[in-house]
Amino acid sequence: MTQQQTDNAIFDWLARAQQEPGQAHREWAERGVALLPLGRRFNSVCLPARIVYAGVGTDDLTIVTRTLAELLTGPVIYNRPTHQYHALVETYPPARWAYADAAPMLGGRQFLSVPASDLTGPIGLHWAVLPHLPGDLCAIQSVAALVHIAHGTHAGGHR
Repeated sequence: MTQQQTDNAIFDWLARAQQEPGQAHREWAERGVALLPLGRRFNSVCLPARIVYAGVGTDDLTIVTRTLAELLTGPVIYNRPTHQYHALVETYPPARWAYADAAPMLGGRQFLSVPASDLTGPIGLHWAVLPHLPGDLCAIQSVAALVHIAHGTHAGGHR
């Protein structure tokens, strides 16, 4: 499979979060961003940049991106204007997510702006870490570990 075929399969998988997947493809083609419902194929953990930077130990975006790819091993969107990362995770009851105060989990009845495959930064809404395969998601335990590390860093006063 070529990289283009893999990318097409990935974004077809993401588009099927909508009742009408063609709508997502039209939104990506026309606007570069598709509004996808959460809770069907995936949820999102909203990670404020300060949490990510504390957990990674730097605010250098190159290092942050590389570290997120290694730690979370799944897709991450960065909304630079709002300074928030969104780790795409499996569907999971948000009420059971232990870090809701620091990094809320978004799920059913909520939507996420998902950038097109070619939006990889450095400005605006873009992929910090692209999905590698259809169905590729961050492990909830890995996202929880990052938030836990960030809390320990804040509690200890280290950066």
